[in-house]
Amino acid sequence: MNAVPVDMSRERFEELVGEALDEVPQELMSVMNNVVFMVEDSPPGGGDGLLGLYEGTALTDRGWNYAGVLPDRITIYRLPTLQICDTEDDVIDEVAITVVHEIAHHFGIDEHRLHELGWG
Repeated sequence: MNAVPVDMSRERFEELVGEALDEVPQELMSVMNNVVFMVEDSPPGGGDGLLGLYEGTALTDRGWNYAGVLPDRITIYRLPTLQICDTEDDVIDEVAITVVHEIAHHFGIDEHRLHELGWG
């Protein structure tokens, strides 16, 4: 990956993810179930343009037999995010959008609907 326009440590990026999570309404956070948030530098296999990834079973797809499974994972990728941003303010905005986008997947909202809602 090429040099990024915004030079930001992983620690600072993780802080921004935490701040974005703090902005999610408590009503939503309280109904999220069995999910962890992670920060990685890059997506596996390169994943050009991938800023975040939800891996798991959406709440809307969980049935009576959903038990004893590993937590869902929401991963926010630092380097691709820094690559598309020009300023730290841009990073703050993009992290917030990506966090909301991936949380929406946890609630069963697909890419098409997210784009309709302006969160694509």
